[in-house]
Amino acid sequence: MLSNIRIVLVQTYHPGNIGSAARAMKTMGLDKLVLVNPRTFTDPETMQLAAGAQDIIANARIVDTLSDAVADCVQVIGASARLRSLPLPHYDEPSAMAADAISQAHSGPVALVFGRERSGLSKEEIRHCSHQVSIPANPDYGILNLSQAVQVLAYELYQAWRRGQQHHAKHNSDTPMPNREQLDSFHQHLSEVMRLSGFIIQPHMQTQAHLQALFARAQPTCKELNILRGVLAAIQRQLPTDS
Repeated sequence: MLSNIRIVLVQTYHPGNIGSAARAMKTMGLDKLVLVNPRTFTDPETMQLAAGAQDIIANARIVDTLSDAVADCVQVIGASARLRSLPLPHYDEPSAMAADAISQAHSGPVALVFGRERSGLSKEEIRHCSHQVSIPANPDYGILNLSQAVQVLAYELYQAWRRGQQHHAKHNSDTPMPNREQLDSFHQHLSEVMRLSGFIIQPHMQTQAHLQALFARAQPTCKELNILRGVLAAIQRQLPTDS
């Protein structure tokens, strides 16, 4: 299932961090690297610090937006300090994150997303995630280098895979799970029905964030999501449309 895990780096500033992250990935059996709008990519320092993981660099995918990087993923985990203003499910222990990620990887791609070296992931980028994870560290100095953070979480993923926790998946491998693009489409549909019904009269980010967190915890299958879309469509047919 490690082949279904991808590491996503958002707007990496230092090219050496890309090489170091690739090396951290390869030591733990990961080989899918996606770079979102990196400042510099083709730099000698990248290959030098990859130190034997140059194949991961050569095969890395470069995209313009985080949405492009995770659209097909069944689970998207943002590595960041916990943002309590965003009610996404949060893994306090990386080992719990790893066990769940390996489980979900039976159904489709899983992304582990890391932000910029200086500022991490923005709130808007976290909203593209289904979960958050933090690395417990010294409260007086809990700052990890980007590649160090990749190494810690990649290690947890490898250990979860090695222990065979993938055999205890919450969903059987023959139960398709929706990807991020399908979930985003569902949430757009839900928001539209809430607006037409008068439940909300204008976009309300806090309400939408709570609903996204609810469905992230529930982890509906593709079949269950289709049922929900059918319910929304039936309700929508009974509502007045915009003139």
